[in-house]
Amino acid sequence: MSRIEVFLDRLPGETRGVIARDGRFTHLLIDRDDDVAAHRLGARSVGRVVEAAPTLKGAFVDLGVGAPLAFLSLKGTDRVTVGEKLEVAVTAEPRGGKGPAVRRIGPGEGAPRLLAPGPDVAASLAVLAPGVAPVTGIVAIDAGREAEAEGLQKGQTFADTGLDLMLERTRALVAVDLDLGRGVGVGAGASARARANRQGLHLAARGIGLRRWAGLVAIDLIGVGHDGAAVLAEARAAFGDDEVVYGPVSRFGVLQLSLPWRRTPLEELMQDAAGRRRMAHRAQDGVRSLARALLSDTASPRLVLRCTPEEADLARPLVAALGARAALQADTHMAAGAHLIEDVRP
Repeated sequence: MSRIEVFLDRLPGETRGVIARDGRFTHLLIDRDDDVAAHRLGARSVGRVVEAAPTLKGAFVDLGVGAPLAFLSLKGTDRVTVGEKLEVAVTAEPRGGKGPAVRRIGPGEGAPRLLAPGPDVAASLAVLAPGVAPVTGIVAIDAGREAEAEGLQKGQTFADTGLDLMLERTRALVAVDLDLGRGVGVGAGASARARANRQGLHLAARGIGLRRWAGLVAIDLIGVGHDGAAVLAEARAAFGDDEVVYGPVSRFGVLQLSLPWRRTPLEELMQDAAGRRRMAHRAQDGVRSLARALLSDTASPRLVLRCTPEEADLARPLVAALGARAALQADTHMAAGAHLIEDVRP
């Protein structure tokens, strides 16, 4: 039985939830105060159909929060008309410039509006890890940081099997490359390759979940001539069967599967189109550092966060919410994303 740990880091401006299984992070949930509540997974709204899209087998729905519009998939003989009011629920959060995906619950009344927000981080953790009490405080802050750092990595190596794992997401698919590290692959026997492939499938599933990726996944296994049934059984054990579609292992040693989208990918949430950390997240990083310092240093009467003026403008109300011991200082000499915590004594 796997050991499950749950962490809850609730701060002004942002709440993070982390799940680890056997010491490895599997989930990172992030809710921000500036999120569009109607776009969160599970949120229910009244929407108005504004455009039919028969070539896409669906329709675009206005949820009352502006662009991007939600997309409603239609199956079989399902039909909607422009102007029709529907009650809908979000099944997949926005990604890649697209709006959320929604499913129809039934007819709606009145103006497009939010009826009920989706489950918050604490409620989602309770569903994903039932009965496990979340750890808070410094340990939770550190877990959230470590899970994010891991989720933004592309590759990892594992000394126990020599596995070299690379995960990359393109517009078309998620590419997973399993290989054996330098000095291991040459002359490695079938059992060593099979062991690394088994480990790679489980670590790929964990890494894809942590990054909040989905869609078409292509896994390039180590070697060729695989036992297809055994590989598929291991893949099912790693990825599960909840709306997952599996293809056969090709003669080139590639396994394809399709995962349902649920949440906004981690890198889209944290970074802009150029791959730079978003300003709001840089400001939140400073607030998180200050909150951690306040928890670890209970003797200092006041701790000051120094950051750029632009970050300070966003961080100011969040720092105020940390209490009387927290203070903020805008500093034009600080580099973007750099934060300094100072102990201020009389």
